[in-house]
Amino acid sequence: MQAFDYVVVGAGSAGCVLANRLSEDPKVRVCLLEAGGEDRSFWIHLPIGYGKTMWDERVNWKFQTDPDPYMNQRQIYWPRGKTLGGSSSINGLIYIRGQREDYDHWAALGNRGWGFDEVLPYFIRSEHNQRGASEFHGGSGPLRVSDIGEPHPLIEAFIQGANTLGVPRNDDFNGATQEGAGYFQLNTWRGWRWSTAKGYLKPARQRPNLTVITRAQATRLQWQGRRATGVEFVQDGQMRVVQAAREVILSAGAIQSPQLLQLSGVGPQDLLRQHGLDVVHHLPGVGENLQDHLQLRLIYECRQPITTNDLMNSWWGRTQLGLRWLLFRKGALAVGINQGGCFMRALPESSSPDIQFHVATLSADMAGGQVHPFSGFTLSVCQLRPASRGSIRIRSADPLQAPSIQANYLSHALDCRTAVAALRSARAIAESEPMQDFMRSEFKPGVAVQSDEELLAFARAQGATIFHPSGTCSMGQGSMDVVDERLRVHGVQGVRVVDCSAMPTLVSGNTNAPVVMMAEKAADMIREDAR
Repeated sequence: MQAFDYVVVGAGSAGCVLANRLSEDPKVRVCLLEAGGEDRSFWIHLPIGYGKTMWDERVNWKFQTDPDPYMNQRQIYWPRGKTLGGSSSINGLIYIRGQREDYDHWAALGNRGWGFDEVLPYFIRSEHNQRGASEFHGGSGPLRVSDIGEPHPLIEAFIQGANTLGVPRNDDFNGATQEGAGYFQLNTWRGWRWSTAKGYLKPARQRPNLTVITRAQATRLQWQGRRATGVEFVQDGQMRVVQAAREVILSAGAIQSPQLLQLSGVGPQDLLRQHGLDVVHHLPGVGENLQDHLQLRLIYECRQPITTNDLMNSWWGRTQLGLRWLLFRKGALAVGINQGGCFMRALPESSSPDIQFHVATLSADMAGGQVHPFSGFTLSVCQLRPASRGSIRIRSADPLQAPSIQANYLSHALDCRTAVAALRSARAIAESEPMQDFMRSEFKPGVAVQSDEELLAFARAQGATIFHPSGTCSMGQGSMDVVDERLRVHGVQGVRVVDCSAMPTLVSGNTNAPVVMMAEKAADMIREDAR
């Protein structure tokens, strides 16, 4: 049994940040537990490599949802990172913060200190943007952010097509306003992925007061009364324990942070008793309020052989891709899959963008799948602020059994309306004049799908996660909230949740950058509360 001041569970987007910031104080002993192994795989570090890590059980939990009654009883694949860096080591690399309104809404829910003006300094502190420091950006933080750097004719045509609908060009989705069409910035640096393991954890591991334990799956918290005193974990088939003199910090993500709380006796008491667990504290919101962005992918055949499909489907094209990356750290291997984006309003009543596009110069039957044999590209669109809610619930007292994941996509009428409007918006851009030089035909859903009912049926039959599960340990003061504004779990002592499960509502965009911000802010709060 080892003793520390802080035990952080999960070395992902948040955990690596916390390990770095908390261990800055040489008097504090920090332990970071990670169920996966070291981030040594080449495919982790090659930006386009997530086509490989998407399916690799060595670095990926490979979760499946329960059959979803609103999605034709389909089970939907949910990849999550299982290595140092967590999902920041296997994600799509896109650096998006969300809208000012997202954080102001968090504050309006009673979470003081979480308005946009209060969280912006933490975004800036975390960031090392290729463009340098400015009003909205940091130039010397641990998290590298780079431009894609090379225009692509398909992306340019998409941007111009969006312009014809009144959507302006936007060269900085993380600047004064999010609305518009343009190129994403990515968490890459000189052609390599830049995860939180690389930016935050690697330099911190030189400190003698930080201990990183890999292949260590947390199974439950230990308690003295209602105070957490340590974490039990399995490593090499053996049960081990680390003690936490000050706090246990759960950064295991929106699936496993609530799972671990439930296994530890904190959650809905009927669920816990059903599985023979002692109730430490009845907290009904643990595992509830699950939100995710539903990805709807329209696939098009391209008139011109300029797509990544064309390169991937020939030995000479693959050789070109490899040489461009090896010699110059450029090309498709250096930028991942999605290069262009758009934030726009699909519903007339929306006062800010309600949908987001990810535009890929390739096509496949699913994200990370084998590319099609034809010249193809993908317009992926998602609703930014879904109203549907799901849940995470343990299936048994066995900590090694994956929990029940019920997403309940498209269970709310607003989400159904937005899905149809989003698909129509995608088609409007695809049918615009600037796109016609590239447009051969719509491969999916196909021209036979036209009515609102047919479009919604397509969404239910083909929609999938865009990898942003959140909200299952929500921040707030309501009866179903799990943590307070300082991310401390209600009703117990010595436990915080710092990851996207603490988001009361899903942010309008990709979730990695917001989680890094949350961890930066949490580190300050933890240090303040320890004084």
